[in-house]
Amino acid sequence: MSLVLVPGETTLVMLEQAWRGNSATLDPAARNAVDIAAERVRDAAQGDAPVYGVNTGFGKLSSVRIAPEDTETLQRNLILSHCCGVGEPLEADTTRLMMVLKLLSLGRGASGVRWEICALIEGLLAKGVTPVIPSQGSVGASGDLAPLAHLAAVMIGQGEAIVDGERMPGEAALARCGLSPVVLGPKEGLALINGTQFSTACALAALFDGGRMLRASVVTSCLSTDAIMGSTQPLRPEIHRLRGQPGQIDVAGAMAELMVGSAIRESHREGDTRVQDPYCIRCQPQVVGAALDLLRFAGRTLEIEANAVTDNPLVTEAGIFSGGNFHAEPVAFAADQIALALAEIGAIAQRRVALMVDPALSFDLPPFLTPQPGLNSGFMIAEVTTAALMSENKHLANPCSTDSTPTSANQEDHVSMAAHGARRLARMNANLSVIIGVEALCASQGIEARAPLLTSSALRGVIGALRNHVPSLTDDRYLAPDIEAAARLVRDDALSQAAGLELAL
Repeated sequence: MSLVLVPGETTLVMLEQAWRGNSATLDPAARNAVDIAAERVRDAAQGDAPVYGVNTGFGKLSSVRIAPEDTETLQRNLILSHCCGVGEPLEADTTRLMMVLKLLSLGRGASGVRWEICALIEGLLAKGVTPVIPSQGSVGASGDLAPLAHLAAVMIGQGEAIVDGERMPGEAALARCGLSPVVLGPKEGLALINGTQFSTACALAALFDGGRMLRASVVTSCLSTDAIMGSTQPLRPEIHRLRGQPGQIDVAGAMAELMVGSAIRESHREGDTRVQDPYCIRCQPQVVGAALDLLRFAGRTLEIEANAVTDNPLVTEAGIFSGGNFHAEPVAFAADQIALALAEIGAIAQRRVALMVDPALSFDLPPFLTPQPGLNSGFMIAEVTTAALMSENKHLANPCSTDSTPTSANQEDHVSMAAHGARRLARMNANLSVIIGVEALCASQGIEARAPLLTSSALRGVIGALRNHVPSLTDDRYLAPDIEAAARLVRDDALSQAAGLELAL
C-alpha cells in the first residue's frame, strides 16, 4: 500500500504503516508552500541583511558572512563536516521512517528547500535506497545533526547506502537506482540536518513495538491468572470505574473478556481458601493500565512532533526567523515515559513468572512447572533470565532527559539527549519480549497442568498458537530456541491476534 502523507495531518496509524514497510509520498498539494518558501530563501541569499545559515556561517560562526557565490560550497561543507556519527547502523525500517518524517517537516513549506529536495527523498524511499545512519552522535540539541547529515550525504552522492541488501557508496547507490545527486542551494543543507527526525523515528518505533508488548502482556497475564487459579473478581468494571483511570478501565475490560468461559476459573469460585491473589495478578489493570496511559500520552506528543517543522531558521510570511524548534526536549520526555512504561510492564510480568515456578505460591502447580521435578529443572533458569532482563530494563529506564552537557563552544549549552533516550528503547523492547514470551511458556504449561479443566476459548487459541512453535515441556531440553520462538510471537503480535485482542494506543 502506498501512503499519501499530508504534512501537519499524518496520524500515528499512518506512521506505523510507513515504518512497517508501506511506501510513502507527500501530497502534491504541499508543493505550492514549499516553492514559495524556497523563493524567499533565494531572495535572502542574494540580499545584504544577514540571515542565519543562508548567508552566514553556523553556530559560533554565525557572524561570518558568506558570499552568494559560495552558497553551494557552504551547504556541502556543512553536510560533510557533520557526518561524524559512530556506532551500529540504524535499522532499515527506522531509517526509512526517519526519511518519511523529514519529508513531512520539509513539506510544511517553512524550511525553504526546493521541491527537488523532497522529490529526491521520495525517490530514495521508492527505489529502496536506505542510507547508512550511524546510531550514535546526536545529543538532540540543534536537531539530530550527525545522523541526519549521513542521510543528506547520500543525497549529494557521498556517504553510504544499502540497496538490495548490498552496502555501497552513496553515489553508486543513486546511480544503480537511476537517481542523481542534488546540488544543495541556500539553506538546504541546514534544513536537512536541523530537526528531530532521528530521535522521533526511534521513539515512534519503540512506541509501536511497545504497544505490541503491552497487548501481549494483557494476554499472558490472563493465562497466568488461570494457571495459578487466580480470581477474576479484581476485574469487575465497577472497581475500575470508581478510580476512573482510562487505561486501567481498558485493560481490566480486555482481561475480563479474554477470560469469559474459563472452566478453570469456575472450578474454584467456591471453597477456595485464598482471599486475595498477589499484586502481580490482582493489580495488572492498575499497573499496565497506567503504562497504557503513558504510552498514549507519549504517542500524542510524538504524533505532533512527526508533523512539526523542527529546523532553523524558519521561513514564514512575515520573514525568516531563528528559533529553537530543533531542541528535542518533547521527544526526550516522551522517550523517558515510554521507558518507564516498558520497565513496569516487564516488572509485573516477571513477578508472575516467579509466582508460577514457585510451588509455595503457585497453588499446587509442579515445582518449576516440570512433570518430574528433581530429575528435571523445568523453567527454573528461564525465570532467572527474566529476572536479569527485568533488572536491565530498570537500569535502562533511568531518565535521559535530565542529562545535559554543553556542546559547540557553549552555543548549544542545554541539550535534550533525546537521541540515546529513544535508541535505548529498542533494547528494552527486545528484553521485554523475552520476559513476556517466558511468561507465555510458563502460563501455558501451568494451564495444561490443570487438565481436564480448560481455560477460555480465547486463551485456548493463544496456547494453540504458541504450541505451533513450541511444544509442551516434558523432560528438560535445550530451551534457548523455545524462548526465542515465544519472544518472536510477542514481537509479531501473534499472541494478541490469536486472542482477538484489540487494545489501541
